[in-house]
Amino acid sequence: MSTPEHVEEPVPGDGPLRPSRSVPASRTPASFTRHPAAEAEATGVGRLAATVERLRREIRAAQAAADGRALLELAKGVLIERLQCGPTMAAHQMAALADEAGVSQLELAADIINQAARDHVTEVATDFVSRTSGDTGTADDGASVGVRLRTAESGALAAGDTQAVAQSLLEHALTPLGANAVAVWIAGSDGSLTLAGHAGFTPEEADRWHYVPPGVSTLARQALMERKAVHVASLSAEGLPSIGAAQHPGGGRMAVPAGTGGRVHGILEICWPGRLEPQPPQIVRQVEALAELCAHTLEGLTGVSVSSLSTDWLSRPDLSELVDLAEGLYDPALVLTPHLGPDGVLVDFRIHHVNSHFVDPAGRPRNAVSGALLLEAYPMAVGGSELFEEIERVFATGRPFRAQRMTLTALVDQVPLAAVADISVSRHGSSVLLIWRVEDEAARLAHLLQHAQRLGRIGGFEENIATGEITWNDQLFDLYGRPHTSPPVPLEALSSHAHPDDAVAIGRFLRAVLHHRRAASAAFRLQRPDGITRHMRVIAEPVLDAHHRLLAVRGAYQDISAQHWTEVALAATRDQLAHTEQQAAERNRLTLQLQHAIMPPAHALPLDSPGLQIAVRYRPAESESMVGGDWYDAVVLPSKQIMLCVGDVAGHGIEAATSMVVLRNAMRGLAVTGAGPAQLLSWLNVVAHHLTDHVTATAVCGLYDPEKHTLRWARAGHLPPVLIRGRKATPLRTVSGILLGALAEASYEEDELQMDPGDTLLMYTDGLVERRDEAVQDSLAQLLAHARIPSATLEQQLDGLLTHSTSDTDDDTCLIGVRVV
Repeated sequence: MSTPEHVEEPVPGDGPLRPSRSVPASRTPASFTRHPAAEAEATGVGRLAATVERLRREIRAAQAAADGRALLELAKGVLIERLQCGPTMAAHQMAALADEAGVSQLELAADIINQAARDHVTEVATDFVSRTSGDTGTADDGASVGVRLRTAESGALAAGDTQAVAQSLLEHALTPLGANAVAVWIAGSDGSLTLAGHAGFTPEEADRWHYVPPGVSTLARQALMERKAVHVASLSAEGLPSIGAAQHPGGGRMAVPAGTGGRVHGILEICWPGRLEPQPPQIVRQVEALAELCAHTLEGLTGVSVSSLSTDWLSRPDLSELVDLAEGLYDPALVLTPHLGPDGVLVDFRIHHVNSHFVDPAGRPRNAVSGALLLEAYPMAVGGSELFEEIERVFATGRPFRAQRMTLTALVDQVPLAAVADISVSRHGSSVLLIWRVEDEAARLAHLLQHAQRLGRIGGFEENIATGEITWNDQLFDLYGRPHTSPPVPLEALSSHAHPDDAVAIGRFLRAVLHHRRAASAAFRLQRPDGITRHMRVIAEPVLDAHHRLLAVRGAYQDISAQHWTEVALAATRDQLAHTEQQAAERNRLTLQLQHAIMPPAHALPLDSPGLQIAVRYRPAESESMVGGDWYDAVVLPSKQIMLCVGDVAGHGIEAATSMVVLRNAMRGLAVTGAGPAQLLSWLNVVAHHLTDHVTATAVCGLYDPEKHTLRWARAGHLPPVLIRGRKATPLRTVSGILLGALAEASYEEDELQMDPGDTLLMYTDGLVERRDEAVQDSLAQLLAHARIPSATLEQQLDGLLTHSTSDTDDDTCLIGVRVV
């Protein structure tokens, strides 16, 4: 009886990882239909895809088995050596030990290799076990770490190229850590990076990033320059370009230097699909162990074997060329070779060779320094400075180091001695060449002197009187405009190269130096061969022997052309300024004379008018340059009426004063016609607009009738008069009227004031009330307050108003007072 076939029936509610129960085929409902995937599998394409997938699984299993067999065979070899037995006995022993320990033979093999090797991989696995045994992990986790790392190591050592190494690292060691891609870079001596192997990236992306030139800032370059592991949580957040940035945009990255013996051969860059948080120390140590595995692979590509670092450097053939190079230098040089500690870490550099130009600061012979360790021979020169760090960096990365004016300190007789030197450090193969040039004080001062002569346009010379030999420096040839190969010009021939008018001054200079034997100087115009004339100054002093005989003359030439033309320009400017000041003073003097001739600042005599007192005050500007066009007039007309006028012409100086004379005289001439104030201002506007050079002015005009005690008045843009009646002072009503000269034709409004005995009328210009930081209305209010103060006479009242005037514009002031008695 045959066993019925079964099909897998999923348990309701179970997830994809839950077990399913078996259902007999005879109990399968007839209504069950075949899934579309099953339909595809039944076709030829489905069967082919299933076959490919099955073969892929078999290949992966075969590769894993091969890697496992490599570990087993390596462990068997350890047992054969330790137990002194054959391969068969070693295999039986491994099987028995695995059964007793309750572990697989693969885990036992990794443990045996770890115990025998005691290398970095062993330390990582042991550290992981110690950290996880009391935490969430178990000892099996440590065993799995050892298996993964040893499997990756065996795959890397058995791989034929770096590409296979990268794939082995990703498959056996990095995928369990969550990584999905890896890149192995070779570091060039110029700071470039070359992609040696990769896994997890597309071929197109790898081809695009096969070479990164120097200067491109990537995560791998950052790890190379800093010589330490660099971690970023998200590559896109950091904005660093790197391989696979578009393929894994938000993934985390870790770049670890892959080096041995202090030398960085390349960079191991690992990519995670998501954000990478800071990793625990045991994971970081696993990654460092993998980078060390990469370093062994990259040794063959960079041409340096890590095992050779522990051999005798004196017998290395590749150092002979570097020693010959050091001997060919004119500066002191050291050939340094790396010195490793027991753990294979770079701790110092051994001085393999010192060249013939080397002088030890402590006075030790060259053979005493050669062969010593750098930090032991010169602890103060490199131990406490950045020089040793730079030597380490050059040896690690191959990138040369150059520095100018670097301070080096040596210990001489227990006293630190500092020197300033230019440093050059470069790597040649597996060695480092250190070159320095100590800055000589005399050379430094000479260098500074050359710069000072160039900036000051100074050239030096020395002339031997006995032999006739003349020495010029390069700057003096340039000043003379002569080629450096031409003969220098002797002092006695100086006149032939100078302007003829300077022959007397040059002759006086030569007699003082050559005959009277004393230092002297002279200024002359040098006529150069290129046709350019330069203003020069020559300074020379004689050199005498013990018997006061002239041996030589030394001195210097200086180009003072810029100074000469500056002095000429300053002199011309001073002359022009003096002339301008003289003209301004003359104009101001004429303006003041013209103004005083018409309106003397002394008190005017009272007019002969019954029943009326008239007083006038004129205060000129404090500064002569501010003399303006203020004017006043009080005259008795043929009609016995009294004309009272006050005006102010815009501007200052002679133009304003002459315009004031024109308007004042025109007003007097027009007043004899008997016209009223409005008509007089209208005619005066025509005069200002047509008969003068675009003059504008303000004015107020009044005609007082002594018989009727009335005042007819009009204004042209001027402040209205102020009436003082009793203890009250008020300005008159503002009548309309535009300022004079603004329009070709203008009409003015006229008003009439009936004055009583005791009334006082004030007419003034704006110089009485104007202030720079105050409105006119506020100043006018202060004037009215002072005007209310009673005074015994009209003269005293006007004097008081001028005294208490708050004006600060430094302008002219005209004031007319009229009091009815």
